Amino acid sequence: MSAIVVPIKRHAGTFAADKDEARQLREGFILPALKSGVEVVLDFAGVEYTTQSFVHALISAALRETGEDGLDLLVFVECDDAVQAIIETVVDYTLFTPGGGSEESGR
Repeated sequence: MSAIVVPIKRHAGTFAADKDEARQLREGFILPALKSGVEVVLDFAGVEYTTQSFVHALISAALRETGEDGLDLLVFVECDDAVQAIIETVVDYTLFTPGGGSEESGR
């Protein structure tokens, strides 16, 4: 099966901060693909900055549901250092911290 590409800038602009948009991307594209074993390319080309809450809404629930198998299917491209650091923080917190990434955690 081929990968799906999610162009973040097209959906969230150059400053990706809209958590509602992130949830829509997660529920509409990311989670269904991961559950089906399809690779998801999250393309951050043109995104100058993102917030931790955007990335959390984008991937945390999907990773909680699919675990490290889901992480293996996620590909992050065109991320600058700041965006990459935020993604790494959310992934580490969600998958490798007890209770991490839960909606109740306030993240």
